[in-house]
Amino acid sequence: MPAIQIRSATAEDAAIVLQMIRDLAEYEKLTHVVVATEEKIRATMFGNDPAAEVLLACEGEECIGFAVFFRTYSTFLASAGVFLEDIFVKPRARGQGAGFALLRRVAEIARERGCGRVEWEVLDWNQPAIEFYRKLGAEPVEGWTKYRLTGEALDRLSS
Repeated sequence: MPAIQIRSATAEDAAIVLQMIRDLAEYEKLTHVVVATEEKIRATMFGNDPAAEVLLACEGEECIGFAVFFRTYSTFLASAGVFLEDIFVKPRARGQGAGFALLRRVAEIARERGCGRVEWEVLDWNQPAIEFYRKLGAEPVEGWTKYRLTGEALDRLSS
């Protein structure tokens, strides 16, 4: 079995990134929410002003996982941070170190850039992921509720 390699995705990887997004959405039972296209991925992740970065976990030529992250800022720390939007490893490849390698690389990038923390969210039913994160020393942030504006509500507020 080839060793797991972590590399930064490029615009040429847009189709792979889209497939990983679709695989993640299927796992999370959210395929009906995915509207991403290769063109949108190229524009938003690899264009002039990238909104996020992508790491790919590869086993030989096959992509078995990915991580999408972007820069944040903490006023309390007066420091930049990293928000891990998505991390996903194909079910058949779990337990082989790809998830750990992806998270380790995100943490290394955060430290290289002087960031004070890495944060992410996990679905409350995803017990395997929760156990994995706890083994790494991550802790849930109690007392916070996530809010979101989309669609008509976002349009109303912004007009």
